Amino acid sequence: MSAKISNLGNEILQNIGGEENIISFENCMTRLRISLKDDSLLDKEKLEKVEGVMGVVKSGQEVQVIVGPGTASKVSNYIKENTSIKVTDNPEFGQADEMKKQVKEQYKAPGSGFLNKIAQIFIPLIPAFIGSGLIMGINNILNTKGGVSPNVTGLLAAFSGAVFGYLAIMVGMNAARVFGASTAIGGLMGGITISPVLEGVELFGRQLVPGRGGIISVILVVWFASVIEKKLKKILPSVLELILTPLLTILISGFAAVLILQPIGGAISDGIGVAVSGAIENGGAFTGAILGGTFLPLVMTGLHQGLTPIHADLLDTTGVTTLLPILAMAGAGQVGASFAVLARTKNKRLKQTIGSALPVGILGIGEPLIYGVTLPLGKPFLGACIGGAVGGAIVAPAKVGAMGMGISGLPLALLIAPGGIGRFILGIIGAYVGGFIATLILGFDDPVEE
Repeated sequence: MSAKISNLGNEILQNIGGEENIISFENCMTRLRISLKDDSLLDKEKLEKVEGVMGVVKSGQEVQVIVGPGTASKVSNYIKENTSIKVTDNPEFGQADEMKKQVKEQYKAPGSGFLNKIAQIFIPLIPAFIGSGLIMGINNILNTKGGVSPNVTGLLAAFSGAVFGYLAIMVGMNAARVFGASTAIGGLMGGITISPVLEGVELFGRQLVPGRGGIISVILVVWFASVIEKKLKKILPSVLELILTPLLTILISGFAAVLILQPIGGAISDGIGVAVSGAIENGGAFTGAILGGTFLPLVMTGLHQGLTPIHADLLDTTGVTTLLPILAMAGAGQVGASFAVLARTKNKRLKQTIGSALPVGILGIGEPLIYGVTLPLGKPFLGACIGGAVGGAIVAPAKVGAMGMGISGLPLALLIAPGGIGRFILGIIGAYVGGFIATLILGFDDPVEE
């Protein structure tokens, strides 16, 4: 273990009240999450000045120490090897889970807890969305160029399409886990909503439609099934509970699904599609600027978590999400603003922080820049929002769509649907330049070197 890592680990422990003040210690990809017994022993100001610490976020009894990708796991290993603290390692693919948890408690908006719960349904699916989207992009290129065996492109189509073909079942299982129900029942209820058999069934003069309402319906149906299952477990005798609970849950929830919940989900899903496409089509650059410019504050309130099921529903129903490329401009604005700070600051430690955070920021992991650079300085955060607005205004009129979700920044270009990559890159550059210029104009108070 290098001296740099051991010094960093020791100084973190020293400034949070020592080993004995720790309730739990978790390691994520870019940060350490530590629950404290007595938060008055935390010396936040001193901890923020420790070399290697990019930012410190305190939320109640929990302190989150941002040290960057790679470093977090090394510090975690050092803590595990040299103390009696039990460390839980929680690396997440694509950092979608980190983005959901980074919000400061004081900015949390009413309802953000519920939205976070809904978002947890989709986080385990993000690797599948990323992989499928990349394969779909590769297959589109092969089909465009020609000369590739139909057997190869056919297999790639099967690989990329599987996540969407069985999305209802996967969402159902994850929703059941989140709602505290049996995962098998959740997957089954999701499967019922997309069953081809529904197409030949007519109830009360109405033809049933497989997949009506998409994943919105699945969430509603599984939530309802979880309520029914829990109630049945409470009221049924134990000798009958094992048999009757699944039977009655499926029957009651199944009829409720096809008669009530799927039509409701369909109306919601149709409304989302119409609202998103209408806003982008009719609002154009203005809508893009609003979405790109307000996404970072939305993240701070926790309300951004409600967008995850919207992305997934758009992918499920239209094959692309036109929201994600616009919102990705906010991260690019952060990069531009941070370059401006780097160009103007004389603080060596701030330059080191930016230098280590910029590469991962360009790759779409924005929290080191947010909490280590722009937000603490204030005005650069506003500059980043302006940069996001510029990028959003460039991307939105072209209706650029992403074929997957879970990544951001420049790597998102790999998921952009054919015909939109050039405009997406142009939007990224525009956000960089917009964030850079806005931050130079707004200025900031350069921290005094100590």
